[in-house]
Amino acid sequence: MADDALTTLDVTGYRCPMPVIRMEAALRRMAPGSSLIVRADDPVAALDIPHFCREAGHEARRQPDLGPAERPICVFLVTRGPNPA
Repeated sequence: MADDALTTLDVTGYRCPMPVIRMEAALRRMAPGSSLIVRADDPVAALDIPHFCREAGHEARRQPDLGPAERPICVFLVTRGPNPA
């Protein structure tokens, strides 16, 4: 799903390691400097996504959570770095 220049990757319902695997695949198809919104409801993804991005040279900025407090959906704005994912 995409609007003008921003792609959204919804990995809600997926468990570790699938959110990061799917995010990595999406980043590989994107040009450096492009951004991706990632939505995940796996609590581990809140740690795995920024860790993967740091290690791979991408930027991950946490956005406000969505959904109910008892089952939040974490949202990240990920900007692809210069190197492949």
